[in-house]
Amino acid sequence: MEKRLRFHWSLSQAGDTFRKSQSLNTQSGLANIEAQIALCQRAEECGIDSMLMAIGFTRPDPMLLSLMLGQKTEKIKFLVAVRPGLISPTLFVQQINTLSCLLNGRVHINIVSGRSPQEHRYYGDFLNHDERYQRTAEFMAICNAFWQQEGEVNFKGKFYQIENGKINTPFVSPETSKPEFFLGGNSDSAAEIAGKYADCLWRFPDAPEKLQPQIQTVLECGKEVGLLVSLITRPTQEEAEAAAQAIAVRVGDKAKEVIREFNKQSDSEGYQSVFALSEKEQSPWLTPYLWTGAVPYLGPPAIALVGSYEKIATAIIEYKAIGISQYLFMGWPDIEEMTHLAKGVIPLLRKSGVSC
Repeated sequence: MEKRLRFHWSLSQAGDTFRKSQSLNTQSGLANIEAQIALCQRAEECGIDSMLMAIGFTRPDPMLLSLMLGQKTEKIKFLVAVRPGLISPTLFVQQINTLSCLLNGRVHINIVSGRSPQEHRYYGDFLNHDERYQRTAEFMAICNAFWQQEGEVNFKGKFYQIENGKINTPFVSPETSKPEFFLGGNSDSAAEIAGKYADCLWRFPDAPEKLQPQIQTVLECGKEVGLLVSLITRPTQEEAEAAAQAIAVRVGDKAKEVIREFNKQSDSEGYQSVFALSEKEQSPWLTPYLWTGAVPYLGPPAIALVGSYEKIATAIIEYKAIGISQYLFMGWPDIEEMTHLAKGVIPLLRKSGVSC
């Protein structure tokens, strides 16, 4: 059965468009509530599936924030990020189930194994990259066992031990008996775990012909693959490229030092590979629509689909042909890019016969 295209959006920079160009130590953990409500409400109007609720020391707690925003919206779901090392899987399932009761099931889960050992140590987590993924696999296995509701949960692994586990608060949704699991990562470990326990693997993009063999094992497991990518689209190619080139001018060269410093601290394979592409390739254009020009200024998540409505629709169709069925976007600014997607790109996709 052909997968319907679904579009998600990051809430992370609402009210602070070029947040990524600032040092982590200067980023505020106080949410701009009015801007976040406005973005969520616009997302509902644009048909966005969910908002990514990011996690980290520079942000408010994603679950509490989701609950507040859920009271101000009607349809949008919340893709709540969690780092397995920070919470017991039993308690996490209990919290997510409670959130589902309060928001009528409008919740997905975004598993983040981690990208910065330094930040992990802030929370008392000292595992290395590979150990974090091993722990993620155990965490997801336990969560799924609770949601399968086949009796008491018992688990004995390297990182977790659960004995006769029970949770009397069920997951409540008119659509499903459990939340969807999204797992982020470009590594082989991420792909393996996604194939076993997730519903969808998030990864950074590459040219379709290079990306296809890297995602094949996940697709063969019957799971979906989505792209974590930024978006710059306008009615014409010239307008889109001008908007892209203006980003460097807006943030300035000082942002490059911020991003270089962050990447020195990151052990994420996805972050390192995208940053390397932006520095080593002679051209910032990996394809006629995939652009790394903003990566040195705003980090690896700034790798972007850039182009006219027609070119972006073509890009999405080309990625769909290799199995990509979901997108997690952000833009500069978000509401403007979201509106261009909804009014310019999605109608072209539907006209081409793509379900979205």
